[in-house]
Amino acid sequence: MPVDLRPLAEEGLAEFIARSNAEYRRERIESGDSPEYADERVASSNEQYFPGGVPAEGQLVFDVLAPGEAGSDPEVVGVLWLGVIDPVRPTEWWVFDIEIAEEHRGHGYGRAAMLLAERVAAEHGATKLGLNVFGHNTVARGLYDSLGYEVTATNMAKPL
Repeated sequence: MPVDLRPLAEEGLAEFIARSNAEYRRERIESGDSPEYADERVASSNEQYFPGGVPAEGQLVFDVLAPGEAGSDPEVVGVLWLGVIDPVRPTEWWVFDIEIAEEHRGHGYGRAAMLLAERVAAEHGATKLGLNVFGHNTVARGLYDSLGYEVTATNMAKPL
């Protein structure tokens, strides 16, 4: 499925950050973090990657666009955020967030967006592209496995 990327418009950035923060917090709690620790991680991430509510240098946020019906404008089907994971390692990039709207899932947009993410990162000098996927997200894990991503670490826990 062909997709394209368009830089997220400034007016949509605050909404994206709020939605991304809420999802990140939810995922951390679902994976076993306390709400307080999840809040700390969200705040730390914002400070590093979106100081003052704008992307830090090396951070890119895109709308994921699917072709519109014959002759119509492309349709926004998701969002992609990628960038340098740490300024000390500028060639190591990270997919921080990729989300395809629920009604558009299962049509290949996520796969196509990930392939574009790889290209964008390489065009910006990246030699490595990583990501985090929570253990319970089996659909995403399957996608990343099929794209050739390899597990580099595994966190495990057991409730006591």
